[in-house]
Amino acid sequence: MALRFSEHRMNYKKKVRTSDRVRAGVDTGGTFTDFVFAAGGELRIFKLASTPDDPSRAITEGLKRIAAETGSSLSEIEVVHGTTVGTNALLQRRGARIALVTTAGFEDVIEIGRQARPELYNLNAVKPSPLVPGELRLGVHERVAADGEVLESLRDDEVKRLVETLRRAGCESIAISLLFSFVRPQHEQKIAEALTTLGVPLSISHQILPEYREYERTSTVTVNAYLQPLMGRYLNRLVETAGEETGRVSASNQRPKVKVQRSAFGLRVMQSSGGSISAVAAANEPVRTILSGPAGGVVGALRACRAAGFENIITFDMGGTSTDVALCDRDGMRLTNEATVAGLPVAVPMMDIHTVGAGGGSIARVDEGGSLRVGPESAGADPGPASYGRSLLPTVTDAHVVLGHFPGAGLLGGEFKLDEARARAALNKLAAEMSAAARRMVRMIEAAHGVLDVVNTNMERALRHVSVERGNDPREFTLVPFGGAGGLHVVDLAWALRIPRILVPASPGALSANGVLTADVVKDQSRTVMLDARHGVESKLARIFDEIEKQAGGDLRREGLAENKQRHERSLAVRYKGQSFELQIKQTNGNIAGAFHRAHRARYGYAQENNVVEIVSARVRSIGMVEKLKIQRFKSSTSKSFVKPVDFAETFFERRRIRAGIYRREEIMAGSRLRVPCIVTEYSATTLIPEGCKARVDTLGNIIICV
Repeated sequence: MALRFSEHRMNYKKKVRTSDRVRAGVDTGGTFTDFVFAAGGELRIFKLASTPDDPSRAITEGLKRIAAETGSSLSEIEVVHGTTVGTNALLQRRGARIALVTTAGFEDVIEIGRQARPELYNLNAVKPSPLVPGELRLGVHERVAADGEVLESLRDDEVKRLVETLRRAGCESIAISLLFSFVRPQHEQKIAEALTTLGVPLSISHQILPEYREYERTSTVTVNAYLQPLMGRYLNRLVETAGEETGRVSASNQRPKVKVQRSAFGLRVMQSSGGSISAVAAANEPVRTILSGPAGGVVGALRACRAAGFENIITFDMGGTSTDVALCDRDGMRLTNEATVAGLPVAVPMMDIHTVGAGGGSIARVDEGGSLRVGPESAGADPGPASYGRSLLPTVTDAHVVLGHFPGAGLLGGEFKLDEARARAALNKLAAEMSAAARRMVRMIEAAHGVLDVVNTNMERALRHVSVERGNDPREFTLVPFGGAGGLHVVDLAWALRIPRILVPASPGALSANGVLTADVVKDQSRTVMLDARHGVESKLARIFDEIEKQAGGDLRREGLAENKQRHERSLAVRYKGQSFELQIKQTNGNIAGAFHRAHRARYGYAQENNVVEIVSARVRSIGMVEKLKIQRFKSSTSKSFVKPVDFAETFFERRRIRAGIYRREEIMAGSRLRVPCIVTEYSATTLIPEGCKARVDTLGNIIICV
C-alpha cells in the first residue's frame, strides 16, 4: 500500500478504521514528542509537549489519540519507540546503585582508564567519576589467560563470599566482567548463576560484549547495569498503558520474556545502531539504546534520500535541545565501536553521530567575560522558550520570533501560539546585558542576529567534525535538515561549508519518528578471534560466523521474524599486528589481507603490505526485515512554473528587513518552483530560503534547494 504523508490535526469525529494492526512510531525529544502512524492510506503525524519528569506520560496521551483516530484499542497498536531515557540518565547521573564484579587486581580498571587525557593541553582536566564507587568494585580470585587456559580456578567459597557481600550491599543491579571471559565464560556463568538468588538484574560481559580490551568492555557492561533498572521501570510503564490486558517487562540475566496476557500492544525500541529490538531486549541491554532517537532520524533521512536518488548526504537534526549530525555515503550509515557518551566509552555498535548542545530551546546569555553564549543549557519543554509563555529565558526560538521567521507567530499549524511580546521582552533583556558588556547600545534585533550567529557557529563546527576533519569534502554531499528547527538554519550552514544542495524531506519535524517506524529489527553480535589473515583461515571464520548467525537467527525468530525475513551481514575487524585499533572490512573470505591493505590505504593514505595482517573480531549484523510503508510518488507539474506565495510577511533575512513570500507546504504541487526569498510553513517545521537560492519540489514532495 502506498502511503502519503499527511500533517494531521487529530479529528475524533471521523474515525479511520483499518483491518490491519495500527503501527506507530514515537520519538521523544527535549521539547516535543513526535508521533507518526499509518491510517486510512496516509502516514499521519502530530506532536505533543514532552513531559521530561516522566516521558511515558506524553507517549500514553499520544497513543490514546491514535487509538481514538483509528478506532482501535491500545492493545491493537504496534509501537516502535525512539527514547532518550538512557542518554539523559547518563548525562544527569541518575541511574541505579550498582556493583561491579571483576578479576581480583582489576577493580580499578574503570577509574584508571587509558593514558589519553580528555583535553590535551589542560593540566587540570577532570575525568568523569566512575559509575561504580570503590567500595562496590569487588574482585574475585580467578584468572583466565588470553588463550583460554585457566590459570586460577574460581572456588565455591569465593563465590559464596561474593554473594553474601553483595546481599548486604543492597545493590539495584550488578555488572560482571572478568578478564578474558569472552574466551572462556565458565567463571562468569558460575558467578551469574549464584547471584540470581539476589533477584536483581545482571549484566554479563561475555553476553553483552564478547571482545577484548578490558577497559572498554568493563565500561560498557557497567553502563548497561547502571541503566537496567531505570529502563525496565520505564518500559513497564509504557506496556501497562494497555491496562489490564498487558504484562510486564523484566530485566535479568536469564533472558526473561514479557509475561503478556491476551492482546497486549507490541513495543519495540530503537537501538543506537539503526535497528529496533523488542522491549524485553531493550530492558536487558539498554546500553544499545543510548542514541535511540538520533539514530531514527538518520534512518529516516537515508531512506528519503535514497528514494530521491541521492547517495552522499550529511544529516542535520536540530530539535529543541540539541543538534545531531551524521555523514552517510554510498555504503550507507557509518557505525562505530569507539563511541564515548557522557565521558564513558561504550563499545557496542552505534551510529557515528556527533551531538552538540544547540537547539531551538538553547538559552542565550552573556558570560563573565562579556561574550555572548548560546547553549548547551536548554529551556526544554518546561518552562520552554519565552515565546511559549511560561518564562523570560531568551532562546534561539525567541530570536526567530522577533526576526519574523514564524508568520502568524504559531507552531504546529497554528495549534501552538507563540507569545511575541514575551519573546521581545526576553531579547530586550539580553540586549541590555550585551550593551553593558560591550559599552555600547545593542538593540533587540542585533541581539537576535547575534544569537543566531553563535548557534550557527556551534552547528557549523559539528558539521565540519563529521566531514572536513575526517577527510570528506562537503561540496560532494547533500545536506538534509530535519527536526523542528533544522530548516531555519540549513541555508546559512550550507553556505558556510559550500555544500551545493539541500534536501528538505517531507514532514521534517517528524522524520525521526518516521525513521524508527520503518527501521528493521537488528541484532549486532561479535566475537574476538585473534587470527592471522593467512590462507586457510576462511574455514575457521566460517564456523564462527555460522555459530553467531545460528544464535542471532533464533533471537529473530523469537521476535516473530521467520528465516525468509532475515538477512545476515558478515564483517571483520582487522589491523596490522601491533596496531591498537582496527578497520572494519566486509570481505570475509579470499584475500582478506589484500582487502585490508586497500581499506588502510583509503583511510590513511598508505599500506604496509609486508606487515602481518591480524583479524581481531568476527562481527555479524543480523537484520529482521519489517514491512516497509511505501512513500507515494506525486505526478509532476508539466509547466515547471513558479508558484505564487499565499501571502507575504515583513521579516529579516541576512540582517536586512525584506518582504518575503509565504508558502504552505501542503499546498505546493510536485514539480513547482518557489520564488525566493520565502518562508515555507508546515505543521512540523519552518524552512527559510533566502535570495540567491533556487528551490523546487520533486515527485516525492521533497524541497530541493540549490545554494
